Amino acid sequence: MIKCVILDDELLAISYLKLLCEQIDNVEVVRAFNDPKIFLSEIENIDCNVCILDIEMPGMNGLQVAELISGSKKIIFTTAYKEYAAEAFDLNVVDYVRKPIKKERLEQAFEKAAELLQTSHKKDFIEWNTNIGKTVIFTEQIAYIKTSEIDSRDKIILLNDGTNIILKNLNFKNLLEMLPPKDFAQVNKKEIIALSAIKVFSTNEIITSIPLEGENFLKLHIGEAYKNSLVKMFGK
Repeated sequence: MIKCVILDDELLAISYLKLLCEQIDNVEVVRAFNDPKIFLSEIENIDCNVCILDIEMPGMNGLQVAELISGSKKIIFTTAYKEYAAEAFDLNVVDYVRKPIKKERLEQAFEKAAELLQTSHKKDFIEWNTNIGKTVIFTEQIAYIKTSEIDSRDKIILLNDGTNIILKNLNFKNLLEMLPPKDFAQVNKKEIIALSAIKVFSTNEIITSIPLEGENFLKLHIGEAYKNSLVKMFGK
C-alpha cells in the first residue's frame, strides 16, 4: 500500500489530486498541505512513504522541500512548467508529472514508486541526506542510532569506527523500513541498535560492545513497548 501526502499551495489542485488518487488501487492519501513550512514540521510524524510535491509555491518551492525529505520519502513532483525537469531528476525523485495531471500518468508514477519501495528495503547500503550532504552509508558499518537531543527530527548514527553522522529529518519508522530487519532492532523511543553490537540482553537492559570513557560500555534501557519484539528476535 502506498500512503501518500500531498503538498500544493492551491486548494483546487489538492482536491483534484485527492480525487485521482481515490481512483487508483493501493493508494491512500493520508494528509494534504498547502503550506511547505507546516508540511515540514509535521511530515516526520506522518505514516507515509510517498510525497506528491508541487514545485512552484510561494516562499519555499518543492525542490527545496524535496532536498530535506528525499532521504526518507519517495518524491513525485507535479508542475505546470517543464524547465524544472533536469533539476528535479538531479534529486533522484520517482517521477516528474506535468500539469494538467491525468489519472493514467499519475498511475504510472505510483507504479514506479511501488517498485522502488519494494527494492529499497533491506539494501546493503542506503543513501541519506546527512550533515555532510547526500551520503551512502553501508548498513554493516552502523553500530547504533539515536535521536538527536538538539533536533528530534534528526538521528545520529554511530559507525563501527566511532564516526558520528547526522541523518536529517528522518523518523524511526521510515528508518527501520530502510534497514535490514534481521540486523537492527529498536529498543526504545529514541534508540536503535545493530544486533552485532549487542553483548548482553536481559529483560530490561542491553549491554553493547560500544565503548564509553574508561572501561564502561554503552547500556540501553529496553522500553516496555519493545520488549516482546526483542524477546522474539532473540528466540527467548
